[in-house]
Amino acid sequence: MNHSPSLQTILNDRVDAGRSLVEPLLKYAKRADVIVLALPRGGVPVAYEVATALEVRLDLMLVRKLGVPSHQEFAMGAIASGGIQIVNDDALRANGIDQRTLDAVVAKETQEMLRREQLFRESRGPLALKDQVVILIDDGLATGATMMAAIQAVRLQAPSRIVVAVPVAPMETAEALRDEVDELICPLTPDWLVSIGYWYTDFTQTSDEEVIDLLHRAWQRESMMK
Repeated sequence: MNHSPSLQTILNDRVDAGRSLVEPLLKYAKRADVIVLALPRGGVPVAYEVATALEVRLDLMLVRKLGVPSHQEFAMGAIASGGIQIVNDDALRANGIDQRTLDAVVAKETQEMLRREQLFRESRGPLALKDQVVILIDDGLATGATMMAAIQAVRLQAPSRIVVAVPVAPMETAEALRDEVDELICPLTPDWLVSIGYWYTDFTQTSDEEVIDLLHRAWQRESMMK
């Protein structure tokens, strides 16, 4: 029986996803002005593979999706470090979300973002992005709201170039983001996403402990390169 490519699971896991992004990014290898920014938690294992293969720096871009209270997987916006907030007015209207409800979701997600900032970074501050080539990586995109927030947060710091690299995203989302960055890399762009996890054999949730371990390993490698 033949299967349509759009109905096949392609990626083994997030490590495999990261390795699928290395070749298209090889032109950025071993460059001192390149920083890979992972969107935690799921984007960290993907970004770790890329940063290690390219021998460039790895850091985080803290972003939180604003989910509709009755359907958390449906994004009505996103927030990012630096006070960035993106809201989808159509999603608010369609789901009857008033300002008070939105503010409550923003407050909750801001608290979680700050928790992750303190947990993952410990005493280490974020890298300066001015005049740097910034490669934003996640394990996949659905609506693209969180990545759009990340792009805006990075843009505020005046990088020389913004690249988005993700293993899978629906065609519509990929095309919308392409106009927002200098370069978009996305090997899989199905017309029908279903869900990000659909495209992975293993899409086990990334834990806080795994994020911390990978960051420590990356930062130790970087310290040895200096």
